[in-house]
Amino acid sequence: MGREKDDTTPQREVSIEDIGPCKKKVIVQIPQRSIQTARDEQYRTLQKDAVVPGFRRGRAPRRLLEKRFGKETSEQVKLKLLAEACDGAIKDNDLHLFGEPDIDPEGVELPAEGDMRIEFEVEVWPEFELPPLEGIPVTKSKLSVTEAEVDGELEHLRRVSGVWAPKEDEACVEEDRILADVVMKVEDIEEEEKLDNTEVYCRKSGFVGAIPVETLDKVLVGTKSGDSREISVEVPETYFREAYRGKKVDIRIQVKEVKQLKLAELDKAFLDRFDAESENDLRAKIHDTLEGRLENQVRTEMAQQVYRYLLEQADFDLPLDVVAQQASTVLQRLHMRLLNQGLSPEKIQSQMESLQASSADQAKEQLKTFFVIDKVCDALDIEVSDEEVNGNIAQLAIQRGQRPERMKEQMERDGSLTQFKLEIRQNKCISKLLESADITEDSSAKKADKTLKKKKTAEKSAEKSAADASTQ
Repeated sequence: MGREKDDTTPQREVSIEDIGPCKKKVIVQIPQRSIQTARDEQYRTLQKDAVVPGFRRGRAPRRLLEKRFGKETSEQVKLKLLAEACDGAIKDNDLHLFGEPDIDPEGVELPAEGDMRIEFEVEVWPEFELPPLEGIPVTKSKLSVTEAEVDGELEHLRRVSGVWAPKEDEACVEEDRILADVVMKVEDIEEEEKLDNTEVYCRKSGFVGAIPVETLDKVLVGTKSGDSREISVEVPETYFREAYRGKKVDIRIQVKEVKQLKLAELDKAFLDRFDAESENDLRAKIHDTLEGRLENQVRTEMAQQVYRYLLEQADFDLPLDVVAQQASTVLQRLHMRLLNQGLSPEKIQSQMESLQASSADQAKEQLKTFFVIDKVCDALDIEVSDEEVNGNIAQLAIQRGQRPERMKEQMERDGSLTQFKLEIRQNKCISKLLESADITEDSSAKKADKTLKKKKTAEKSAEKSAADASTQ
């Protein structure tokens, strides 16, 4: 327990106890003389304006005021002392809080005699030491585009341009899409939630409505029109939708139709969409695009190594309730990161759906990254100017075909401008760390192939989701 006298306001004493990860108990002791001073000030103010029969305004004796307004005055004094004590304790001890302290004024007593004691708990930002920030070991991969990569991207473009065709009396297989009527019963909610004619994708990890379902493919594979399936799901405690968070959901799926994706033909109409004269011309364009992606990938891999180094060296815990409370903020920051990377809205949505279903461990890691990077930014004095923000908005607006001023106005309205600034600051932080990093280049083909394969595997599901969304 740490105890310290408040130097700036000697009317109170503050002691702080650690009671768990990112949690502290704050105890404020207000001496009787300070309470009496506050009472006297309140009665002097009251005396100026109080109207008491038989006395001119401002002339009523205090004893009558105490008798007539004593209860109300004591309540006002208590609330004033409570607010000043809490604000002062937080400010003077440099506590960075999650939200506001939860204090019940009814549970605080203003004593007639003696000191006033206030106790409350707060959730605070984690405290930890940063590792050395210069000479961070980083390996830089030297990668090149392969024909297999070009083939895969060409198939992706054909999926984006493809159409969903009904199956004729064929069973559902992985990556098919079904049209179904869904009934969901959420724990502790009496009324069932019904979704008619909703689309569900047959994937290992997917969604039924807004509910994340692991091994959804095992539930749907083999179904045909007219079949019914039932499943129970335990929604993660860190799920971004509070209405479902930590609850059991019983789901009944009535299959109405099964569809499969038909890839677009490599005909003239398809080539014209990408301003290509022939298949070889299109493949050359794809090759150039993939080379640009590889450059971004190499930088992303280097940045991830920096993140990994910082997280491994920074040792602190986060309570589960803090993870849940901050999930929406984390998702918004990730959304801005994907926007900055120039991903299409469809691909962003597919990746956000995956992130929304993240496990508790993944959510904690995202939060830890935020706190570590924020502290590094402070240590390196990294700030973001208005000019930098406007410049980044202009670049993003060009990619989206929008006017920069319109985009900025929209960000201000939906509250994403603050997160956008944080994202710019984080990118500057990583760039600064890479400037002084100890970089070793790895140009081995084995390393490149392994990295590309890992990258492709991680993005495969998201790319298919993007193509599916585009063809609806």
